[in-house]
Amino acid sequence: MGEHQVSGFSIDVGGSKCFDDDGRLKRTGTVWTASAHIITAVIRAQLGWIAGPAVMFLFSFVTYYTSTLLAACYRSGDPVNGKRNYTYMEAVRSNLGGFKVKICGWVQYLNLFGVAIGYTIASAISMMAIKRSNCFHASGGKNPCHMNSNPYMIAFGIVEIIFSQIPDFDQLWWLSIVAAVMSFTYSTIGLGLGIAQVAANGKIRGSLTGITVGTVTQTQKIWGSFQALGDIAFAYSYSLILIEIQDTLKAPPAESKTMKKATLVSVGVTTLFYMLCGCMGYAAFGDLSPGNLLTGFGFYNPFWLLDIANAAIVIHLVGAYQVYCQPLFAFIEKSAAERFPRSEFITKDIKIPVPGFRPYNLNLFRLVWRTLFVILTTLISMLLPFFNDIVGLLGAVGFWPLTVYFPVEMYISQKKIPKWSKRWLCLQILSMACLIISIAAAAGSIAGIMLDLKSYKPFSTSY
Repeated sequence: MGEHQVSGFSIDVGGSKCFDDDGRLKRTGTVWTASAHIITAVIRAQLGWIAGPAVMFLFSFVTYYTSTLLAACYRSGDPVNGKRNYTYMEAVRSNLGGFKVKICGWVQYLNLFGVAIGYTIASAISMMAIKRSNCFHASGGKNPCHMNSNPYMIAFGIVEIIFSQIPDFDQLWWLSIVAAVMSFTYSTIGLGLGIAQVAANGKIRGSLTGITVGTVTQTQKIWGSFQALGDIAFAYSYSLILIEIQDTLKAPPAESKTMKKATLVSVGVTTLFYMLCGCMGYAAFGDLSPGNLLTGFGFYNPFWLLDIANAAIVIHLVGAYQVYCQPLFAFIEKSAAERFPRSEFITKDIKIPVPGFRPYNLNLFRLVWRTLFVILTTLISMLLPFFNDIVGLLGAVGFWPLTVYFPVEMYISQKKIPKWSKRWLCLQILSMACLIISIAAAAGSIAGIMLDLKSYKPFSTSY
């Protein structure tokens, strides 16, 4: 991630207190900062009481397993002293090479771009939920409180323009910790409200097989179930930034060991919260469960608690947007610097003194390009405000190649696993099964988007 050139004199890098074995500034990340990054990056009624929890466990297990394979690819050769791969693309280049590197790059960076759009839409929905819950409360539920989403997306974009000037991934640790705390805050509130609603109902709603045919048609149920798979895949899609997170970790111990621990902690914690919130929401509302319990107005009171939960979602998404966008920022800036090494606009840093802190390095190219990036994602968000369907499609498109296919293929290459051996066959069966799930999820999400487009008007979405 940030380039730290040490020129003009030699340094015993291995023994230096300031630099790592590759000449870059000493990494300081730990299990906890890595877990915070992952949690920051991370049950629909369609699936029901049996399939819903089963699918969540399946996705969490597959993601954890393939993430451990991917973590082993951070260094090529020796797991302790081998050459570092700073990005996902570099890991693919070292282990697989050829055309696969370009495919990985396109899928990864398009996904990161899509995630930025998805998070902009989601934050606007939560900001509007705060405004609407207060409006409902003030009018005693008589005013439908419809409002346009554009001002809220613009407000989120302005905040992201400021935060996007944080230069490197390793300087985001504090934002990720704040975001992780916020995710626990709104999850706990959602869980508490779900439990209270079940108690008020006096019974557990929902069915073993999901939303009943009659409430929706058989076809709608099938497409909805497929789309739910995409939503869950999106929830576990942090693999596309795993190598970049791993590059912030200090050593010893070996980065792969720390990353495996961080993955176990974060996948375990997020799965527990997803399961609890999803199951309690379904128990409370059954077939009528909204896509998001806190913004879909499953609950109206206590309105102040809903406001706190939605504010926590917005703060979480501010951090999550940065965690996902930093690898894309770094890729573009590194590519530009390699292509135009003599351009002062691209390579020169202007030191700006900050009282009580180290000077801030202002880079004009970074300032201009990242600002334009945020403006572009905000504009597209205003054009495409159907969040759940977009999220499902992103999850479907990114899950198989980045979470399963490349980690499996790199692991086979690195460990020199013989073709047609028992281990090779098991890994290939896992990969093929996940490909089928991804195709089904993509089909469900595309069907949802087509339905949305029938009543769609650009820049005029209101809730």
